[in-house]
Amino acid sequence: MTARPPLTIKNPITGDAIGSAPNSTPDDVQAAVTRARAAQPDWDARGAQSRARLLRLWGDALWQHRAEVIETIRRETGKNETGAFLEMIVLDNVIEYYAKHTPRLLRPQRRRTLFPVVQYARVYYRPHGVTGFITPWNYPYLNALMDAVPALAAGNTAVIKPSEITPFTAQHAVSLAYRAGLPRDVLHVVTGDGATGAALVDEVDYISLTGSTATGRTVAARAAERLIPYSLELGGKDPLIVLDDVDLDLAATMTLQGALENAGQVCMSTERVYVLDAIYDRFIDRLIHYARQLIVGPQAGYDVHVGSMTNEREVQRCETQIADAVGKGAHVVFGGQRHPDLGPLFFEPTILVDVDHSMDVMRDETFGPLIPVMRVRSAEEAIRLANDSQYGLSSAVFSRDLKRGEAVACRIQAGDTSVNRTQFVIGTPSLPSGGQKESGIGRRGGPEGLMRFVTPKAVLVDRMWISRPTLTLLDPLLYRLLIIQRALRRWLPFITP
Repeated sequence: MTARPPLTIKNPITGDAIGSAPNSTPDDVQAAVTRARAAQPDWDARGAQSRARLLRLWGDALWQHRAEVIETIRRETGKNETGAFLEMIVLDNVIEYYAKHTPRLLRPQRRRTLFPVVQYARVYYRPHGVTGFITPWNYPYLNALMDAVPALAAGNTAVIKPSEITPFTAQHAVSLAYRAGLPRDVLHVVTGDGATGAALVDEVDYISLTGSTATGRTVAARAAERLIPYSLELGGKDPLIVLDDVDLDLAATMTLQGALENAGQVCMSTERVYVLDAIYDRFIDRLIHYARQLIVGPQAGYDVHVGSMTNEREVQRCETQIADAVGKGAHVVFGGQRHPDLGPLFFEPTILVDVDHSMDVMRDETFGPLIPVMRVRSAEEAIRLANDSQYGLSSAVFSRDLKRGEAVACRIQAGDTSVNRTQFVIGTPSLPSGGQKESGIGRRGGPEGLMRFVTPKAVLVDRMWISRPTLTLLDPLLYRLLIIQRALRRWLPFITP
């Protein structure tokens, strides 16, 4: 197939081109998958302990070169230094978690049989083969690798297709994997646009997508046609509920953190806030008070709170949602404009009040630094409105009463909920996260995030103590044993399968 023109990669802060990357053809993808498939049996045969050792070495290499990694992330995305560092530290913990726990989690399990004296059984966990990952631009390091790590730990090989906007971060990280000792054909990066991603779905044995709900539907349909397993981490419209017994300063600052990390370009970003009427006005006052202290800019340093957005489409979406909300009665009490003096894609953190569910900003994904805050009469109303969405990815609740906060958290229809924090589940490697409803299928993190990359295989062994040559599946002896087993299983638990 004829080569396609390369991708031009730009720095969103300056708009300047910073390099180019191949726009891989379906033939290029097929070649990478073929090499990965050939390498997979040897990678699996190394065993979980050996794979864990190599993953740890890779993690050490990434950490040792963290200044390079952070600079690469920032050049491609425009995010602040804090956001780039958080990508690194979360992945570092993910690598350590799976390096430590995978050997135990994948150990063959003994299972009871119908006739435990004469039979025994084990369940083995086998890798799928070649796993494919289509990853987004907003977290080009974390999203490119946090799912590939458990896939590799489980004995799969991996092919990553990063966003065409941010390919260099994944390429840099994988080059460090090779330097750390991972065999080259175990882990590949294929750069390209949507056609490259579609070709990957057509070739691999398992596909994982982090992206939009619309793209997720397309990937799921093609995976279903091929009858391959898949997982999808898709869009969100994550609610935050502020109950009437909160520490107002804590709730206000945490709301800003949850809404403005990566300039709001986070699937798990706080995108709608419900505040009980009794404290609503005071909460808005504190929110504006702290918003005025935010530092927005392109410079390095951990004191910068908000960096640039990454592409024009998301900026325009913010402007469109603000116009829709104001046209329906909302008011902008902070921000609401571009910041062209800082760069072409800087947008002010924006607080909107007098919002309701007739407005796009309360129903459609934003992916920008907008904070719409709605007044509610009760916790019951807040829960009902939080669940009034086609999305169900993440959420948060703030309350001094921890039991009350946890009770509310359990009633929110989302893959995870943090109490008195935002976006913290995704940074906790032992916890599963993922979407409900139109926010996705499957879980990343914890044992659940590992087990999606394996297929359970049951092996039953009959000791042949009571077996005899026969053409009848239900011979008289087996029939009697089944009747006895049925009669005794409630009284003798050890014979219950």
